Amino acid sequence: MSKVKKAFFCQKCGNQHAKWQGQCSACKEWNTLVEEIIEKPAAKGWEAPQKKDTLVAQPIPITQIETQREKRLSCRDEELNRVLGGGLVPGSVTLLGGEPGIGKSTLLLQISLLLQQKVLYVSGEESQRQIKLRADRIDASNENCYVLSETGTQKIFHQINELVPDVVIIDSIQTLQTSHIESSPGSVSQIKECTSELIQFAKKTHTPVILVGHITKDGNIAGPKVLEHMVDTVLHFEGDRNHIYRILRAQKNRFGSTAEIGIYEMLSSGLRGVNNPSELLLSQNQTEMSGHAIASTMEGIRPLMLEVQALVSTAVYGTPQRSTTGFNAKRLNMLLAVLEKRAGFQLGAKDVFLNITGGISSEDPALDLAVVGAILSSHHDIALEKNTCFAAEIGLSGELRPVPKLDQRIREAEKLGFETIITAKFKQDDFPKTGIRIVMLSKIEEVVDHLFG
Repeated sequence: MSKVKKAFFCQKCGNQHAKWQGQCSACKEWNTLVEEIIEKPAAKGWEAPQKKDTLVAQPIPITQIETQREKRLSCRDEELNRVLGGGLVPGSVTLLGGEPGIGKSTLLLQISLLLQQKVLYVSGEESQRQIKLRADRIDASNENCYVLSETGTQKIFHQINELVPDVVIIDSIQTLQTSHIESSPGSVSQIKECTSELIQFAKKTHTPVILVGHITKDGNIAGPKVLEHMVDTVLHFEGDRNHIYRILRAQKNRFGSTAEIGIYEMLSSGLRGVNNPSELLLSQNQTEMSGHAIASTMEGIRPLMLEVQALVSTAVYGTPQRSTTGFNAKRLNMLLAVLEKRAGFQLGAKDVFLNITGGISSEDPALDLAVVGAILSSHHDIALEKNTCFAAEIGLSGELRPVPKLDQRIREAEKLGFETIITAKFKQDDFPKTGIRIVMLSKIEEVVDHLFG
């Protein structure tokens, strides 16, 4: 009988150590090493059926390798297909992460019910009855969707061999446990081994596998970082649970771009894809109000029109407050300093509150000019001109800097009925003619004069 092997794993970075020590030599974190059994005599994991004519892999000159376009399996979800690059690639392993309650299980169950292929939905967190109740709420049905509540990988592979599904969904990878390792589910060694077995299954059978991953309080996917290196695609589902909108981003994609995003609306009947989010994110209130400005932004390669709200008031408690929702607080402080230094506005004794409507967070520098416009509008208590939007970055010297993909931003603004866009100066040689009025300014002082002069 073989001897049981043990090792010490860092719960922060996943590095393996032969003996216990107070500090991990890889990530320098203290008291993170935990003893785990890494190998013991156990039943075999999943193995592909052996064929007599199986050949050993041989090296091939790269010039002789035949390439062809990857066949994709449509998810019947336009937003998810956009993020994946056209659909699921056979044999690919996709990891979906997100906060608890954000809608990961709802999204994957919807896909399972929409797909025409045979789907095995494996849940280690919910019972089959709970999943059925969610499916009834979604109001969709699919006879080819099979639900299994199990956490043992050997039992799961036994059911896979019996059912032979076209797509396998695991919810979640942190709940699985293989008999090869004796440590508890969710440990570094368990996650690595279970993921390795699923990847081996996906590659040898050309079956797409989707894994759900828990995240830590820091927003990273729980478990070793190597987990994200092992899979083909890493998706992140984000949003505020107090708002109805969710954003699906690709942080890694071996079969497509990582610049695309998908936007969903959370309803009582499930998640609904939003084809034109700009119209939903903009206020339909026709009354002119101060402190409102519209920014033409880009999320990946998708143009979005976002509404920026600002409130500037006298500081009551002595120390001015700076509060932001959906915008970087440090960048707000920088813009306020530029306004005070370059434009002469004394905002040091004022409270400034900033909000991007719809629960959307954006890091696009093109928001700068809209933020400044909203702050100045609230400070003067004068509403900005209707049907005017902004798209420019502001530098520390108060200069307006051009932003990339300006043509797409202008087309999106024109499509939504905006008549004027204020931006930085740029070359118009190769720019197509549009019906929208383009106001090009170079300094923040010119912006103040144009808006309130």
